[in-house]
Amino acid sequence: MGIILTVLEVLNKSTEFLEKKGIESPRLNAELLLIEVLKCNRIDLYLRFDKLLNENDIVIYRDWISRRGKFEPLQYITGKVEFYGLPFEVTPDVLIPRPETEILVEEIIKHCKEKNVKNILDIGTGSGNIPISLIKNIDGVKITSIDISNKALIVAEKNASMNGVESGIDFIVSDINDYKPEMKYDLIVSNPPYVGALEYPTLQNEIKNYEPGIAFTDSNDGLNFYRTIAEKSKSLLKNGGDIFLELGLGQAENVTEILTNNDFINIRCIKDLQQIDRVVTGELK
Repeated sequence: MGIILTVLEVLNKSTEFLEKKGIESPRLNAELLLIEVLKCNRIDLYLRFDKLLNENDIVIYRDWISRRGKFEPLQYITGKVEFYGLPFEVTPDVLIPRPETEILVEEIIKHCKEKNVKNILDIGTGSGNIPISLIKNIDGVKITSIDISNKALIVAEKNASMNGVESGIDFIVSDINDYKPEMKYDLIVSNPPYVGALEYPTLQNEIKNYEPGIAFTDSNDGLNFYRTIAEKSKSLLKNGGDIFLELGLGQAENVTEILTNNDFINIRCIKDLQQIDRVVTGELK
């Protein structure tokens, strides 16, 4: 890129570069990154097509486009993402929140409107997107969020503070196998690592090379964490308490069996917009 370029020229060159690198939706990526550099919205960007970019903006943008061309996720480059209508900061220490997980949040919110839920345990909180979204939308609930990564919890605590809900969530560094609370919970939620060893090589470069493997793979069949959570939930949930878990593609039948074998009843699966079973929920006997 030269120093004196218009917004449109920069976008065209960047789109061509990203396309050659094999980045999906290269034009959209180019636009979203430039929007962040210029601190504007999409309409403003289009209205600036004929305007010249200053040298500092071009230097930053060139670096960002280069990083995206190496498949670094756009969210890590900008350091932020929106989830359930809320802003979140993300770093390579946490999994990037996905739109599919909003279905998990939505189902729990609907459930809590029908059932008196006061205490929720969130297992493997990562960026804190699930508990923060829940507590913003459910009155009178208290959430405990655990994660084995202290670095992840630093991000989660920052996100809770940014969204004004730090007083309602307790973040605790703990492995689910070692967690021994003084109380039992009304509801357990988790989006556990569900990518198995055979599936791992097929993942996008953005995921394999940049996102924390501990957050999305169990290095076995993708079901280990479901087995552990289901077993541990029998001592963590109140009788009649509920569990909500996000599912990977094709896991609904196996996870349903795991829950059944661990004394859960009224098990049902909820599909996402692509009609894929995305959430499973059940009630402890």
